[in-house]
Amino acid sequence: MLKSLHRESDYREILQRLSGLEEKSTPRWGKMNAACMLEHCMRVLQIPLGKVLLPETSGFVRWIGMLTRTEMRLFNNGIPRNMPTYKVLKVECEVDFDEAMKNLLRALGTYQELVRNNELPATHQLFGSMEPEDWGFMEYKHINHHLKQFGL
Repeated sequence: MLKSLHRESDYREILQRLSGLEEKSTPRWGKMNAACMLEHCMRVLQIPLGKVLLPETSGFVRWIGMLTRTEMRLFNNGIPRNMPTYKVLKVECEVDFDEAMKNLLRALGTYQELVRNNELPATHQLFGSMEPEDWGFMEYKHINHHLKQFGL
C-alpha cells in the first residue's frame, strides 16, 4: 500500500517524525538547514492550497513531470537527492525554526481540510492531471524525502 498524507496513520507518522526535528539537526545532503527545509516543505504544500503558483512549464518538461509521477506511483520510488526545484519553492534566506515549524503544521492542517472537503486541484503545473490519491502520495513523498534528509 502506498503511503499518503490522506491516510490518518501516515499523516500521524509525518507529524511524529517532524517532532524529532531540531533547529540544529544536520542534513545528510543538500544545502538547507532544518528551518529552511521546513519553510520549503510549507511552500510546496501551498501549491494545492492555491497560495503558491508555479510558473508555466514547457510541454516537454510537463511530459517528464507526468512520467515521473507515474513512475513514482508504479514503483513507489522516492525523490532523488538534489533535484532541481522551482525558484518560488527555494528558500535562500534566514528562517526562524519555530516559526517555520508552526507554518508547516498550519499548512498541513489546512491541506487536511482540503482533503476532507474534496477541494484539491485537478492539475499540477509540473505533474499534470492529479487525482486526490496523486496529491496524497506526492505530498507524503516530498515531506518524507526531506525528513530522510535529516535522518528522520
